[in-house]
Amino acid sequence: MFDSLSDKLDKAFHVLKGHGQITEVNVAETLKEVRRALVDADVNFKIAKNFTNTVKEKALGQDVLNTLKPNQMMVKIVKDELTELMGGDAEGVDLSGQPSVILMSGLQGSGKTTFSGKLANFLKNKKTKKPLLVACDVYRPAAIDQLHVVGEQINVDVFSNKEEKNPVKIAEAAIAHAKENGHNVVILDTAGRLAIDEQMMNEISEIHQTIKPQETLFVVDAMTGQDAVNTAKAFNDVLDFNGVILTKLDGDTRGGAAISIKSVVDKPIKFIGTGEKMDAIDVFHPSRMADRILGMGDVVSLVERAQEQYDEEEARKIQKKIAKNKFGFDDFLKQIQQVKKMGSMKDLMGMIPGAGKMMKNMDIDDDAFKHIEAIIHSMTPDERSNPNVINASRKRRIGKGSGTSVQEVNQLLKQFTQMSKMMKMMQGGGGKKMMQMMKNMK
Repeated sequence: MFDSLSDKLDKAFHVLKGHGQITEVNVAETLKEVRRALVDADVNFKIAKNFTNTVKEKALGQDVLNTLKPNQMMVKIVKDELTELMGGDAEGVDLSGQPSVILMSGLQGSGKTTFSGKLANFLKNKKTKKPLLVACDVYRPAAIDQLHVVGEQINVDVFSNKEEKNPVKIAEAAIAHAKENGHNVVILDTAGRLAIDEQMMNEISEIHQTIKPQETLFVVDAMTGQDAVNTAKAFNDVLDFNGVILTKLDGDTRGGAAISIKSVVDKPIKFIGTGEKMDAIDVFHPSRMADRILGMGDVVSLVERAQEQYDEEEARKIQKKIAKNKFGFDDFLKQIQQVKKMGSMKDLMGMIPGAGKMMKNMDIDDDAFKHIEAIIHSMTPDERSNPNVINASRKRRIGKGSGTSVQEVNQLLKQFTQMSKMMKMMQGGGGKKMMQMMKNMK
């Protein structure tokens, strides 16, 4: 996500390197490249031009602080304006209703049904709500079945009625069902439609007017670029929705929709989809997204994800094992499982400042730990607890059993030993030795 835009913006800022002050000449050259980068990322030309004009006004004549170089000052100004362009502050959903009703709208194939499940899962786990998913797509029988499958995956109830062909009546019955069964959030998954389809647009408008949901969200595929922005405007003219959900931001998208949709429809992006799994949903934070676009990473989101997976009791057990030199491969396997729950390795690496540039030419497998897990699972319980017993014949057996080579087994054992020593040093405060060891590690 945004890799190409990040690279082009980085090159644009290089123009200012070595200058002691931001001048009209060097800022014009930089902003020309910035505007070109935004247009290439599928941002509307008018929006890109207005953006660079605003940046220019704020940049010209500013003295560079002693601790900053001109390109760093420009990065800060661009970052602040990007944040503002994308909405400024993060906005959540209105959950004040009894129950709160959320109407999902969007084009066919935008990922509405899947994201309805992700949102239900998010509200259940993060907001301690009891959601009810409602199948209001009366045109595609597979959509009803799909929603039931999604509901089973996340352990959330699904309301449907294949005999009823009026989505308004289904929605009304679902809300009554929710009240009777203690559901405090109702998520209505409506039929996908084309903006130009007047009949379908009238139908969702009728649902909206009858139900009067607390939140109406427009789901759009980020990979459709500028078309996503145009479609959002057409839907907003009919529904006056509360916010946007951008799906498939983990794909090969140029990012134009994320950057410009707020300025076109004047509605915030509330959530983004970052993968296929049911927990691949993030609240949209404009400032964090601006950081990522400019290659600064997103440490705050990374820490939040780590905190969600942090088990205090398990951490205490690990500390005791490290202190007694009893940290084994079973413990290592548990740590891997926790990291995997945080998201894909590519996504996590993108949150580390500077890591994105280092890793951009590397193909990071979504299941990067697969061969490590295979090697560990091929070990006996004794070998996992006491790696020192693993001799040459055992390495051959482990490699054969895991479908890897003896070299890969050796590499894992070496890295595990180094990591164990490093963890021990961290507990004992051996800072200098640990830094030296980190330099020697791959």
